[in-house]
Amino acid sequence: MKNEMANYRFLIQYEGTRYSGWQKLGGKEQTIQGKLENILEKMTGEPVAVIGSGRTDAGVHAKGQVANAHFATNLSENDILRYINEYLPEDIAVLEVTRVSDEFHSRYHAVEKCYLYRISTAPVPDVFQRRYVYEYGKKHLEPGEKRKAEEGRKLDLQAMKEAAKLLVGEHDFQSFCGRKIKKKSTVRNIYSIEIEEAEGEIRFCYRGNGFLFHMIRIMTGTLLEVGEGRRKPEDMRGILASGERQNAGETVPAKGLTLLWVKYNK
Repeated sequence: MKNEMANYRFLIQYEGTRYSGWQKLGGKEQTIQGKLENILEKMTGEPVAVIGSGRTDAGVHAKGQVANAHFATNLSENDILRYINEYLPEDIAVLEVTRVSDEFHSRYHAVEKCYLYRISTAPVPDVFQRRYVYEYGKKHLEPGEKRKAEEGRKLDLQAMKEAAKLLVGEHDFQSFCGRKIKKKSTVRNIYSIEIEEAEGEIRFCYRGNGFLFHMIRIMTGTLLEVGEGRRKPEDMRGILASGERQNAGETVPAKGLTLLWVKYNK
C-alpha cells in the first residue's frame, strides 16, 4: 500500500559560512535547501521540494529557520528527524519535525521574523566569534594606532536609536533593497529595531513582517554611518522617500546576520 502524502514542518539551524545561501539556484549543491532536498529524496525515493520561510543570503546564519515539504513516508516524525540529521553536515541541524495541515506554507503564512546583527567594536576581536560578527572595530583602526583590547571605535548609540525609530513602521523600503524590484511591492512593516551595547559589541535586533534582499544589512550600514556622524538621524526620512539605493549606506558583511525566529498564527 502506497504511503499517504503529508506536509511536514521543519525547525532548522545552520551556520551559513560555507553556503551560497538558502535557495538552490543553478544546480548549486552548496545551499541549505539543496542539502535538505537531497536527503529527503534519498529517504523517500522521490524528488522533494523544501520551502523556506525566507531566502537567507550566502554567509547568513539561522537559529530558527522554518521550512515545510510535502512527501510520503512510513516513518514517524522522530524517525524522519533522526534520518535527516544522520546525513546532514555538522553545520546544519533540524531541531524539530512536525506533521502539519496540507495548507501550511512556511513563507506565505509567516507573520513576523526576527533577525540579529552583531558588530564587534573591539580593535582586537574575539577569534572564536569571527564567523558571526562584523569586525567593525578592526576595520576602522587607523594605521599606527595602538591596538588595545579595551579601546575601540566609539559610535553614537543615541543617534543610531533616533535614526532607527524613523525606520520603524510601514514604509516603502526600495532604498534599502539590494536589487531593483519593479513588479513586487517593496513595502514592509518594521515592528521594532532595538540597538544594545554589550562588552566590545553592538547588537541590532530587527522585527518585522518581512525583509527585502539585503535590507537588514543596508539598514545596519546606514545606521552605523549615523553613529559615526557621517549622517544625521533625520536623514532616514529623505532616504526612504527617495526610493534610490545609492542614497542609503553600505551593505555590511553577511556573517554578522542571524535569523533568530519566525512567528506564525496558531
